[in-house]
Amino acid sequence: MDKEIYNKIIAKKEFSQLPKKDVELAFFKFDIKDYLDEEKIKLTRELLMKTFSVFASAKLLNIKDKDTIWLLKRHASTRERFEFYPDLYKRIFKNTKDKFTIFDLGAGMNGLSYGFFPDKLDFDYIGIEAMGQLVDLANYHFKTCGIENFLALHFSLFELEKIKKYLKQVKGTKIVFLFKALDSLEMLERNYSKKLLLEIVPLVDTLSEHKNLSRGKVVVSFATRSLIKKEKFKANKKWLVEFINENFKVIEDFELGGERYLSFR
Repeated sequence: MDKEIYNKIIAKKEFSQLPKKDVELAFFKFDIKDYLDEEKIKLTRELLMKTFSVFASAKLLNIKDKDTIWLLKRHASTRERFEFYPDLYKRIFKNTKDKFTIFDLGAGMNGLSYGFFPDKLDFDYIGIEAMGQLVDLANYHFKTCGIENFLALHFSLFELEKIKKYLKQVKGTKIVFLFKALDSLEMLERNYSKKLLLEIVPLVDTLSEHKNLSRGKVVVSFATRSLIKKEKFKANKKWLVEFINENFKVIEDFELGGERYLSFR
């Protein structure tokens, strides 16, 4: 990718801290002879907006001392999920007894929902997010609130080897979140979701030290209603549901607050 074009794309604040990998994937979709450079830049920015920035309020791009409720309600996904968090986490963690680590892929502001976790859980949290401003904001909040076992990392979900490296380094039970992340991945690279799941699920699904206790699992979600009109989607992600059922053991499949969740190993 031409350096000058790349710099023009990331000149907009909302794209300035995206991993280069994601910007390149978006650009390559329009890097054809029929388009002038300015058209390529415009189309790339539009795709990046659909993929990343549509979920985040511009107010989140500046670190401010706001409480978790304010921050969660400024991100589209966590705002929609806000009133359902207690029920969601109760279902996800109902059989989790030993210590575990959450890997939240495409985390956004989801790491700030820790106040809704059931009591007496023993866990660490690692969020991975492509928008650097959200990573800075999450880490700033964790630090100022004295939350030592929470960390947000800034890199692309297309850096698969890096994700696998972190999963291998962490011992014990692992639970991976992929909340509303797969659609964004598919926008940039078709069928990458399948590749990602096939690679990471075996690294997550390992027996805990006490075999009678919980094993790791992956929890994916996708929207079933539109963000704005709240209307039910006609598309039901049949390809994804079929792929998960064919390749993994589904533990739960449920809908809650305009999102469908599948947990599996």
